[in-house]
Amino acid sequence: MGRRHHDRHAPAAPLDPFAILLDYEHKSLVHVAGLPEQLDAPGLWRGVGYRIGQRRLASGFDEVVEILPMPQVTPVPGAQPWMLGVANIRGNLLPTVDLKQFLEGERTVLHEGQRVLIVRQPGGDVAVTIDELFGQRSFVEEQVLSDEELPASPLAQGRYAHFVDRAYRLADHAWGIFSLDRLARTPEFRQAAA
Repeated sequence: MGRRHHDRHAPAAPLDPFAILLDYEHKSLVHVAGLPEQLDAPGLWRGVGYRIGQRRLASGFDEVVEILPMPQVTPVPGAQPWMLGVANIRGNLLPTVDLKQFLEGERTVLHEGQRVLIVRQPGGDVAVTIDELFGQRSFVEEQVLSDEELPASPLAQGRYAHFVDRAYRLADHAWGIFSLDRLARTPEFRQAAA
C-alpha cells in the first residue's frame, strides 16, 4: 500500500483507472479555476456516468463520495429484499443497497468488477450498487431532453420518475440525471438503510 504512494513509477495495475480518473476529476472540479475553457459553456453539467439495468444515468460529483469495488456484505435479518446488508468499509459499517432492486423490483446479478457508489446520507454514508461505471460525463444545455420527451423516456418511468427530472441526449443515448441526494432523503430508503 505504502509503495503506491511513495514510488510514482510503480506499476499502476492495482489501481482502478476509473477511480484515478474520478479522483482527478473531483480535484479539478474543486479548483474550477483550472478549467477556464469550460467556464463559458452555457449550462455545463458534469458528473459520474453509470448504468442501472438498461438505463444510463449520471449523478453530480457532489453527490458521490467515492466509487469502490463491491465490498463483502453481511446480510441483516429481516431487512427489505433490496437491502443487501452491511459492509465494513475502512472500519465503518455501511448499509449496502441493491439500487436496481429498490427502483425496479429486480435483483442485480452481481458480477466481477461490480461497483458501488458511496452516497452521503443524513446519519451516515450508504453504498448503492451500479451495473456499470462509465466515468466522467459532461453535458451542455443544447443536449437537454425537452419537457415532452422526458416523460415518454424509460429514464423517467416507474420509481425513476421520483429521482430523474432532467435528461440529456449524447450521441445515441439518453442520460438521466439521477438525484442521489433525493434518494438519500426518501423515507422508505432511509428507514431501511438507517
